[in-house]
Amino acid sequence: MELTQATVNDLLAQLGPGDASLYLPSDLDPQELTDLLASRYGNPRTLVLDGFVDPTADESTGAALLVPFEGRAVKIRAWAFGDQWVGTGTARDAEGTERPVLVIARREVPEPLEVAPDVTPDEDVDWMQRLLQITGWTQPAQRPDVDWAEVESRLGTALPSDYKRMVETFGEGAFDGFLNLIQEPWTDFAEDGLLIWAGTEHEDLYCWRTDGDDHDRWPVVVRSSDGENVPFDCQAAEFVCRILVDPHHRFTLARYFDTHWFMNYRE
Repeated sequence: MELTQATVNDLLAQLGPGDASLYLPSDLDPQELTDLLASRYGNPRTLVLDGFVDPTADESTGAALLVPFEGRAVKIRAWAFGDQWVGTGTARDAEGTERPVLVIARREVPEPLEVAPDVTPDEDVDWMQRLLQITGWTQPAQRPDVDWAEVESRLGTALPSDYKRMVETFGEGAFDGFLNLIQEPWTDFAEDGLLIWAGTEHEDLYCWRTDGDDHDRWPVVVRSSDGENVPFDCQAAEFVCRILVDPHHRFTLARYFDTHWFMNYRE
């Protein structure tokens, strides 16, 4: 079977709108199917790897995708998309043969999150704390021992404290498997007064405008994939919170993901 996005459309149409699964031809490359789905939905979560189910898998992370395989799943990747879970990988059929699979399940769409609930317009918001709440992050800090003095010396500038907290807390990875948090800012646009701290699969680059001596007040500028600079009157952690949950933001992820997480690449 030749795999294209049109083929994927046909397979999803066969599954229909409800809970359904397909065992696919054995000569199909499951990684190729995963890559095609990832190009639509972003990086997936891993529910099953080498036959072992993620112990944290539940209704909120796509456990319904495992039901049709009755413990025979070998490797399953999952995406949340609107009112559906989509999954692919491999599972053993009734004869015990490992085969590629495609599966969908109904998904309860959560209520939209507020950017910063229960605060007055004049009240300061701890945007890093809000980001932890939005992503449901409960793990220990991933990079608590970063030598920021050495990094800042190499870059020739101090860095915003909310960015440093993000790196220390989350480590190397991506919000919603899509927005990559750069571990040490890139200086590619230094001649334009920009320092890059994150980027997306759509080739948008998230930067600071490094104006002024107060690095904690550097505003965000997005260098879009078409080369346009789009300024925002906020700092990095607030910007991430807003694009995760505000469906009206120009660079929102809320149209594609309505539960939010951080995918740590080292796990």
